[in-house]
Amino acid sequence: MRLRVEFTTEPFDLEEAPAHALAAREVIQRARLDAVDVGPFGNTAEGETADVLDAVAALLRDALGAGATRVSLQVNVIEEGTP
Repeated sequence: MRLRVEFTTEPFDLEEAPAHALAAREVIQRARLDAVDVGPFGNTAEGETADVLDAVAALLRDALGAGATRVSLQVNVIEEGTP
């Protein structure tokens, strides 16, 4: 099964990316995931179930450890044939 994770971290800073946002993005970019898209207001990545779940655990640990006060995320199952 493949999963797609979408996430944001808070608090937002429109001047520069805060440490918690950089930590979360680094986890996702380092993970064994594909279709990674990072942006200022949201991030997405896809991968096999175990890889996504491992990345989500690391993302939560690292972002909260770097000062995030909220991490919002959504995980969806990607049906075969779904873009």
